[in-house]
Amino acid sequence: MALAMLNTNASAGNGLITKQSKYTVKETVEKFEAAVKAKAAGGWVVFTKIDHATAAKEAGLEMRPRTLIIFGNPKGGTPAMIKSATLAIDLPMKALVWQDDQGVVWLTYNSSAYGATYVFPRHGLSTPDEAAEALDGFLTAVTDRGTQ
Repeated sequence: MALAMLNTNASAGNGLITKQSKYTVKETVEKFEAAVKAKAAGGWVVFTKIDHATAAKEAGLEMRPRTLIIFGNPKGGTPAMIKSATLAIDLPMKALVWQDDQGVVWLTYNSSAYGATYVFPRHGLSTPDEAAEALDGFLTAVTDRGTQ
């Protein structure tokens, strides 16, 4: 548990937010995806997910469950990608659902502040404060729904 707690406590400084889930990895993924899809009227979609543990197994390796969910809002992201094509290397957004060595399940994602402070500026773009605040509210809501 010490490693997981260190990861959680370190999140503020590196732009990652990590929340403990009371569900299994599969349930957390399902609940998170459902929360994003529930915001479809606002343009939010789940594009795909990557099951790293299954890929590891196919390569003859063992890994605890780790599922990356790729999601975003084409209405919001596309205009920025039109201005700077390289933004597409960082968008769409991602959430990682993973299990630590003690069997505890976590959901980790980049904070909206990290995107506004580091991601967008590295592509020559800026993010209005109100947009970052709205994204923060969205991320808090969907990740809470996935974990609580």
